[in-house]
Amino acid sequence: MNIYVSNLSFAVIDEDLRSYFAEYGEVSSAKVITDKFTNRSKGFGFVEMPDDAAAEKAIAELDGATVDGRTIKVMVARPKEERPARPAHSNNRW
Repeated sequence: MNIYVSNLSFAVIDEDLRSYFAEYGEVSSAKVITDKFTNRSKGFGFVEMPDDAAAEKAIAELDGATVDGRTIKVMVARPKEERPARPAHSNNRW
């Protein structure tokens, strides 16, 4: 199950995120999302847990928990929604 975690402290790194969830079961991946230019945390991340029951327990217990002085939000990650294609701008003037 893919889990979305938000309102993370900017000091949290991938290994920290993994350790928060590891006490609930196996974590196949944990990634804090960073800005590609500054490499600074964007304050959210994703955790992948292969066991859905363990993932659901982690979500239930960690959602609303205080981590590094911040109340984190934990939920099942939803796929990025399809966005309508933007029309190409035309410089043709009639």
